[in-house]
Amino acid sequence: MAQSPAASTTFIVRGRVIDRTDKQPVIGASVVEQDKDKRTVTGVVTDLNGNFALKMKDPKHTISVSYLGYKSQSVAVNGRTNINFSLESNFNELEGVTVSAAKSGNSGLMSIDERDLTTSSVTINARSLQEMQSTSIDEALQGRIAGVDIASNSGDPGSGMAIRIRGTSSISGTADPLIVVDGLPYETTVPSDFNFGTADQDGYAQLLNIAPADIETITILKDAAATAVWGARASNGVLLITTKRGAIGKPTINYSFRGSMATVPTGIPLLNGDQYSQLIPEMVMNRNGTPLNTLTVKEFQYDPSDVYWYKNYSNNTDWIDAITQTGLSGDHTLSLQGGGEKARYYTSVGYLDQIGVTKGTGLDRISARLNLDYTVSDRIRFRTDIAYTHSVTDRNYVNGDRDNVDGLRSVANTKMPNMSIYEYDEFGNLTPNFFSPARNIQGAYSGTYNPVAMAEFAYNRQRGERITPIFNLKYDIIPKVLFSDFSVMFDINNSKINNFLPQNATGRPYTETVVNRAGDSDLDQFRVQSKANFIYKPFIGDKHEWQSILSIQTDDYRGVFHEALTSNTASSLLTDPSVPSRTQNTELRLLTSIGESRSIGTLLSTQYKYDDRYIINVGIRADGSSKFGPNNRFGYFPSISTRWRMSAEKFMQKFKFIDDLSIRASYGESGRVPRTDYLFYNFYNNFQSNYLGLSGVYPANIELTNLKWETVAGTNLGFNLEMFNRKLKVDVDLYRNRSTDLLFENLQISSVSGFNDIDLNYGKLDNQGWEVGINATPYKSKNLTIDFGFNVARNVNIIREISEFFPAEEGFADRNGSYKRFLRVNNPYGSFYGYKYKGVYKDQDATIARDADGNQIFGPDGQPIYMRFNYPRTDYVFQAGDAMYEDINKDGNIDSRDIVYLGNSNPKFTGGFGPSFNYKNRIRLSMFFSYRIGYEVINQTDMFTTNLTGYSNQSTAVLRRWRNPGDVTDIPRALFASGYNWLGSDRYVEDASFVRFRTATLSYSLGKDMLKKLKLADVRVFLTGENIFTLTNYRGQDPEVNMQRGVFGIALDNSRTPPTKRFTFGLSTRF
Repeated sequence: MAQSPAASTTFIVRGRVIDRTDKQPVIGASVVEQDKDKRTVTGVVTDLNGNFALKMKDPKHTISVSYLGYKSQSVAVNGRTNINFSLESNFNELEGVTVSAAKSGNSGLMSIDERDLTTSSVTINARSLQEMQSTSIDEALQGRIAGVDIASNSGDPGSGMAIRIRGTSSISGTADPLIVVDGLPYETTVPSDFNFGTADQDGYAQLLNIAPADIETITILKDAAATAVWGARASNGVLLITTKRGAIGKPTINYSFRGSMATVPTGIPLLNGDQYSQLIPEMVMNRNGTPLNTLTVKEFQYDPSDVYWYKNYSNNTDWIDAITQTGLSGDHTLSLQGGGEKARYYTSVGYLDQIGVTKGTGLDRISARLNLDYTVSDRIRFRTDIAYTHSVTDRNYVNGDRDNVDGLRSVANTKMPNMSIYEYDEFGNLTPNFFSPARNIQGAYSGTYNPVAMAEFAYNRQRGERITPIFNLKYDIIPKVLFSDFSVMFDINNSKINNFLPQNATGRPYTETVVNRAGDSDLDQFRVQSKANFIYKPFIGDKHEWQSILSIQTDDYRGVFHEALTSNTASSLLTDPSVPSRTQNTELRLLTSIGESRSIGTLLSTQYKYDDRYIINVGIRADGSSKFGPNNRFGYFPSISTRWRMSAEKFMQKFKFIDDLSIRASYGESGRVPRTDYLFYNFYNNFQSNYLGLSGVYPANIELTNLKWETVAGTNLGFNLEMFNRKLKVDVDLYRNRSTDLLFENLQISSVSGFNDIDLNYGKLDNQGWEVGINATPYKSKNLTIDFGFNVARNVNIIREISEFFPAEEGFADRNGSYKRFLRVNNPYGSFYGYKYKGVYKDQDATIARDADGNQIFGPDGQPIYMRFNYPRTDYVFQAGDAMYEDINKDGNIDSRDIVYLGNSNPKFTGGFGPSFNYKNRIRLSMFFSYRIGYEVINQTDMFTTNLTGYSNQSTAVLRRWRNPGDVTDIPRALFASGYNWLGSDRYVEDASFVRFRTATLSYSLGKDMLKKLKLADVRVFLTGENIFTLTNYRGQDPEVNMQRGVFGIALDNSRTPPTKRFTFGLSTRF
């Protein structure tokens, strides 16, 4: 629930910090306000003249001043407004305190002391994460927070991350958390008919639009009582981001630079052209019993007299290497911060230029921010924030397949290696033209193409423009008792995607619709959000604290989406789909859609604390959404949370080593709305065909007047422990979230109704688990401090009820390369099923069927029965060299009755750990490891490069394939376009558990004397390594593989660009 801070009148203490010996100003000294428990409340640093102006929260607090090489000083304020400090040199005394040490909780509406939070939330300071060369803050957060699982979608620039807070709480729709920036939601609404094949997978990677250098703190709200503050949009958790603001004092200029170099890990080794040329004839021979006819298949003729074919098909091409490059990036940020008693400002501008490791990929981003604070009087304060982001993301061209956004690498893995990258002419001369034949033995576009030509000529470019002005007014209605806070944000967001596929990228004839294919999609979004808070905090006694908040929030959204997809322009230079071209085709289209929605939410919350021991927070939130009909437009969601500080009890006073021990308990509910607008209306679509120039219309949906809110109800039990002068901190949480009235989308129903599908409420889904976070300072001396952090989390999802209309299974058991997925009550989703792989039949006798006792099975006439793959439309007798699958029921047939559970793509444990070393506040070394334990991935790359069934290139593992009777191996024989040697089985299922050395950062800060000579406040240089190495048994390129979207989604490694290994040099200066 919302938490309210102390509301005492703030005042400003000014002063100067000098060296006691030489009377020179101490530049960059930390000046902080501390409460009675020595906790940092707020703070500033001294300017070039040693001056400071500290805006304090409470006159009863003290001011502490510290700097490297000096003894710290703490004094009581006692109402003074001017205090000077003279620091005594002591190079061994290192108790520096930084502003970032402030401990406060944040619900997004109010901030209070962390020790008074009644809900499950975590706040971290983003400054320590900026040492990484991360294009977005979600990348830097991987593994650092218990219960927050973040995995990469791809290693290409701008690809974004998949973020899951305590699992996936809905069976359809998005599972991404709500992002709140400076008190207001920062959302990207994606239309349900948007073509994800040409866009980034995760809502345009929202966090890419927030420059990491502008971020001050990040708070993650995890339990339902905490997320209830934000209502329907927060059912998947909340990420609260607070940006930097102005500070009282002279202007300070900060400049930072980070430059990095990135490489990809070594992939699966593939056959070269010579090995490939020996494999294909063997494959055809095993199928037909006759050798490959090289008179008609010139790709394998190798006749030097036929110069054109010989030169173009007698190579050893490494296609993966040909499309891979060293990734480079440069990130510049310049900021200005300062202000006086009345006005304060923070402004920044940043530029990121990133070249991806795959040719044709990159990211350019320009970001700017202006945060202004103005104090009109003691009772009126005004704030204006303006953020702007311009980004251009280059991705490889894709052919409308959302789950194959990195298809270029998949094609490069299987492209025939004897083929040349560049074309030789009929005289054997190498030309500058890419070799892109319209068709060869391997096929044609889109099954195969020249990957280098595709990366060079075709493009898929996404442009983003976003500006978000925020206006905020705070007015103290009754000083120290009743306060008001009004905010409004205008969010203008435009995302435009242009893609073009020229003829020279595919080599196809000009008459085909894949030639000069142009796509243009534009999503214009305009959102207005408002928030009005009224906080009441009366004084009711020294031992009592009472605070209440009434918050009213509104959201008004409009999105307009246009898409044009055309082909066959007159020239490859004409890349705009608006030029005369072909549009009348089932693959091509012109589309426009408009979406509008409105919502309103009202929160009433009260928190009471007695004697610093007992805290309770009770609240109720009402949400209304235009996405529901009049019958169910409003939903009501209560919450209650408590905290008992045991360490404040008398019976705990004898345990002097315990600084704080608290127990928390909470219960809360939040709602979820459908993704689609207008579901309670009947609307109509046009038929694609027309008659006499006119197109008819038809009803497109069933009017859903009784669709209602999906509800997530969560309980949480946790405790917080601090010991040994806060050198050890332990946080533990147990939780269970139950989603009811699940919103099912597009459920197939009987066509008797006149419609094919419907959205409805039905079902229950549970997410339950636990989280542990430990932070310790095992060693601290005058010169050296060692810290260590560790976190681990376990989450399990279980389906409790499901609609009878929902398809219970997906996938095929009688097709090569396919796995079955079942959706069953009391089982988790993300599970997959298939056959058990036992190796290869070494000879014909090994294919004889045997019963459960190992005895040979005979037919009615006494003839031996051989193992077969038997389905209604399939009857295949296994031969020597074929794949061997376990006959579970021992009937001699491999069929659906032999399918078993193979694995689940949800990790059992996630987390991270790492130490940090601080020597004299000058040299710092921090290391961090992240891990995911106990989840299975289907290695599709291995599947497609060892299936030995077509003209695709294979991995070097097939060099140990079965060739002659008696061969004992794990790789079946080469068999062209037949057989069942690569059915969905545990042969391709791997435990993808890993421990990754995520980051290591070594930084050095210049000393006081050098800074004085340079007349600088601070200079720091650092070197960071990222994804340095990974400990895993996974045989693919990288074990970090995301689950596909949807209830049948599983983790498939399909040759996407893996997370890159990066080394970054950084420089940060303050003037």
